[in-house]
Amino acid sequence: MAQDSSARLVLAIETSCDETAAAILRGSELLASEVASQIALHAEYGGVVPEVASRNHLRTLQPVLERALAKAGISLDAMDAFAATCGPGLATSLMIGTSAAKALAIGFRKPYLAINHLEGHLLSPFFGTPQGVRPAIALVVSGGHTLLVGIEGFGRYHRLGQTQDDAAGEAFDKVGKLLGLPYPGGPNVDRVARDGDATRFDFPRSMLDSDDFNFSFSGLKTSVRYLLPKLENISLPDVCASFQEAVVDVLVAKTLRAAKATRHRVIALSGGVSCNSRLREKMQTACAAQGLELLIASPALCTDNAAMIGYVAALKLAHGESSPLASDIDPNLQLVA
Repeated sequence: MAQDSSARLVLAIETSCDETAAAILRGSELLASEVASQIALHAEYGGVVPEVASRNHLRTLQPVLERALAKAGISLDAMDAFAATCGPGLATSLMIGTSAAKALAIGFRKPYLAINHLEGHLLSPFFGTPQGVRPAIALVVSGGHTLLVGIEGFGRYHRLGQTQDDAAGEAFDKVGKLLGLPYPGGPNVDRVARDGDATRFDFPRSMLDSDDFNFSFSGLKTSVRYLLPKLENISLPDVCASFQEAVVDVLVAKTLRAAKATRHRVIALSGGVSCNSRLREKMQTACAAQGLELLIASPALCTDNAAMIGYVAALKLAHGESSPLASDIDPNLQLVA
């Protein structure tokens, strides 16, 4: 991407859960993106512990910022704006990032932008594309969220459907834990499933044929739990592959049905679960069969990161938007009503 020296510089911070991240962008050009993972810290607990996460953000944020600035070769006083994730997420974690971004905005007398984490995921497949944000059906699928959203343009979104219970990523992690796989469960289920037979167990495809675009994965998780005691010799790869296939079948079918109903010709796939190899494979095959264009966020933009937050901030800044310094975090922030 050609460098635009007239574009404004944005420093973005992401601390919504257990990743400490900072990114620097010049317009839509990514100059630096640094992420410090806490997976090892939370692995012994089998999940994210909020207090552990927030304490580690406090220790890690400054070194992460320093690495991003060094990589970009730019000083803090050169920034035109500072941004941070304001929700949804863990309250104590969100406070670390937003407080830092607000302090920098005050200190350098620059605009502050509070960014919705879900909008970051939503728009990440468009990051770096020549046409930018354009009309599409977006599937945002992560540990905490499973959403189908119609995108008409930047800032113009409407929710088509969402999970009614567990998010897809949450189901992956819980099933991984049931199967005794290392934390986080989702990537390990995907890894083990590659050697399994996806037709071995006929798990339910909940709400596959419902007349809406909502999802449900709690029953599927429960089916796995009830199956395990009945198996004398558990074929871990077969269970993982069969479970994964059930999740992916529903995600792909509902997404393509939404595209047909709305006559959109572009599918945008994002969120941590979009790294799943089987989901990518089946979505690519299904879109090709229907003549649909598929945009998938790069793996570095799928999990929590500050680059996607900076991308949304840069778009808002270009549209003349900023946020009041008095704006608060919202752990339950929604993308659209």
